Amino acid sequence: MPSPSPWIESASGDDGPCAVLQGRWTAGGLGNKTAWRAAQVALAAVAPGSAWDLRALQAFDHLGALTLWQHWGRQWPAQVLTLERQRAVLERVAAQGAPAAPARRQGWAQGWDAFGIVVLGALAQLRDFIALAGQLLLSSLRLLAAPQRGPWRDFSGHLYRIGAQALPITALVGFLIGVVLAYLMSQVLRQFGAETFIVNILGLALIRELGPLLAAVLIAGRSGSAITAQIGVMRVTEELDAMRVMGIPRGFRLVLPRAMALAIAMPLIAVWTAVAALVGGVLAADVTLGINASYFLEALPKVVPLANLTLAVGKSVVFGIFIALIACHYGLRVKPNTESLGQGTTASVVTSITAVILIDALFAVVFKSVGI
Repeated sequence: MPSPSPWIESASGDDGPCAVLQGRWTAGGLGNKTAWRAAQVALAAVAPGSAWDLRALQAFDHLGALTLWQHWGRQWPAQVLTLERQRAVLERVAAQGAPAAPARRQGWAQGWDAFGIVVLGALAQLRDFIALAGQLLLSSLRLLAAPQRGPWRDFSGHLYRIGAQALPITALVGFLIGVVLAYLMSQVLRQFGAETFIVNILGLALIRELGPLLAAVLIAGRSGSAITAQIGVMRVTEELDAMRVMGIPRGFRLVLPRAMALAIAMPLIAVWTAVAALVGGVLAADVTLGINASYFLEALPKVVPLANLTLAVGKSVVFGIFIALIACHYGLRVKPNTESLGQGTTASVVTSITAVILIDALFAVVFKSVGI
């Protein structure tokens, strides 16, 4: 009876020397140290260019195939005689352990192809976003036609989570920004004896620009990511597919209440953030410049016209709608796996913050003469 230990017999054939494998080339046969060393010695003794005959093996598994594949230098020898199942095991090991093909240097044609793919992907994203915005408009018209059938419960829940629960963090960040801005401005204004102008700087900067911008960035990171994750999880758990089967419109039930909640909450949060920042600025100005709160409150309406507050509230509504649309857009594009969910949430936050900054810059250019 042949020995179960792996070993190799040398034979001569018409085409030259041949290595005939014997025994059990398996995890059990190669498992102990003595058998493994004996197999390595036997493999090293095979003459280069020999044919290989595996048909006499008692047993053969992936470990034996991997041992041979490594000894062959990860390529097939000139002649291998195997049974069908043995060749199948060797081919699986070869497919898994095949060396990666060397990366080709990309020429200008491949570079243009890659650029074209990126452009087409961006255009597809823009097309889907415009379609989502149009769907939101149609859902709004449907709500106006039948307000009693609107998703008011979803709207109230989102309004509470997006608006009320965001008040502490926005107030804290706004207060600290006001303190820092007032302290930095006081160092410069004191050099020129223009301490009273800190009211102009803080009032205009916080009410018109920093208040809405800070609130939008915080809401984009806090609530925008939550919206994308919520809708993305619905994709992973196939709830979106169930809604489509049941005939429930996703735009009316998912996008509309979130867009309405953000459109209403954002102006309020922006005003709240600006007020908190002004409180921090007043305290810092009182400590550093000796300008008390009463003078600040008296001078603020004179140097900052009401048009600035109107502009801040107006663009906050636009911020809220865009944050909701972008968050829902990336949530609906999530694929049913967790990796896509994380990528979609990250892309949603980055895109929302970038869009907020671009929209704010556009408002600053278009309305540069308003309230000044």
